[in-house]
Amino acid sequence: RFPESQTGHDCRVLKPQISDEFDYEGELAVIIGKTGKNIKREEALQYVAGYSCYMDGSVRDWQHSWFTAGKNWQETGAFGPWMVTADQIAPGQVMTLTTRLNGQVMQQATTDLMIHSIPRQIAYISSFIPLKPGDVIVTGTPGGVGNKRNPPVFMAPGDVVEVEVDAVGVLRNTIADD
Repeated sequence: RFPESQTGHDCRVLKPQISDEFDYEGELAVIIGKTGKNIKREEALQYVAGYSCYMDGSVRDWQHSWFTAGKNWQETGAFGPWMVTADQIAPGQVMTLTTRLNGQVMQQATTDLMIHSIPRQIAYISSFIPLKPGDVIVTGTPGGVGNKRNPPVFMAPGDVVEVEVDAVGVLRNTIADD
């Protein structure tokens, strides 16, 4: 994501006026704490500074033609409310991620069900680009996103979206028109 596409906790998230398919994706964010390249899986967690919550707002009707366009509208992704340092979360600790839209649970899963583990993601990404302090890996979303529901559920101005990671906290944002 480009920096302008992100916002913080309790800040507005902007629904592009041109979109009818603004979707939520609750995710765990991994913040890198030291530089590394070609990091081995078994050493990967040594490079983690901490963890946070991420709401990866996706403009689905633009994502179909070009993935980057669906993820980089101004203030469509939210990050926070803070970073919990790696020493406060045991290696391999199972965390529960829950996404709520207007108080209704839309997504819920545990980190042990991730398709790609955090160490695997760090090892893979560092194989083609060095990771640096402050880099953020957004680790993927569980099932339940709006465009996969029948009928589809998309975010609209006035909606409140919350991403909770039980070991981290709750990221809360209100959707507003761009």
